Amino acid sequence: MKLIIGNKNYSSWSLRAWLLLSAYEVPFTEERILLSLPGTAAEIGKYNEAGKVPVLHDDGLIIWDSLAICEYVSERYLDGKGWPASLEKRAQARSCAAEMHSGFFHLREDMPMNCRADERHIERSAALQKDIDRIDNLWQGLRKENAAEGPWLFGTFSIADCMFAPVAFRFATYGVELSEESQEYAKSLLNHPEMQLWLSQARQETEVIEAEEVGRK
Repeated sequence: MKLIIGNKNYSSWSLRAWLLLSAYEVPFTEERILLSLPGTAAEIGKYNEAGKVPVLHDDGLIIWDSLAICEYVSERYLDGKGWPASLEKRAQARSCAAEMHSGFFHLREDMPMNCRADERHIERSAALQKDIDRIDNLWQGLRKENAAEGPWLFGTFSIADCMFAPVAFRFATYGVELSEESQEYAKSLLNHPEMQLWLSQARQETEVIEAEEVGRK
């Protein structure tokens, strides 16, 4: 099984699929394609006509899009453990993952993921602050509800946590203050061994995508 990803420093969608595979120790190899270069589209096109990463190749099957990859991995390799066990919590977790997958446009645009950067400062628009507040309230509520079952949004580690993992990197980069519960959750994500590995590898990258270097001093 091979996962095709982009630059670890910048590719938030790549992180989501990579984290689920890594956290659950599903064997895979990875191939990194450098983004925002003249030949990027052609390189990705060798693996996926949609022209985006990540892409998963597994025994002749091609799966693209982070959420689709996570769903597939959960079904085929994790006996469904990528989602919470109960019907109600699975529905909640899928709602969270879908909201992250299809929303928070201002967060994506104004605060791009840049793992190796810190102390970046930007002027927050009302729309961006609304995205931040929504995530803070969501994390806070879920952590209060599920704290007794473990440190993750639904107690045990799930696809929902993978979907929000890049947000933890974003909040760290741009110094976003959160509620106590949300801050503790963000720390849990950042301290996850596989998140630390991703960060270490991102810091070793030398490529710079200028458009993603927002808030530089």
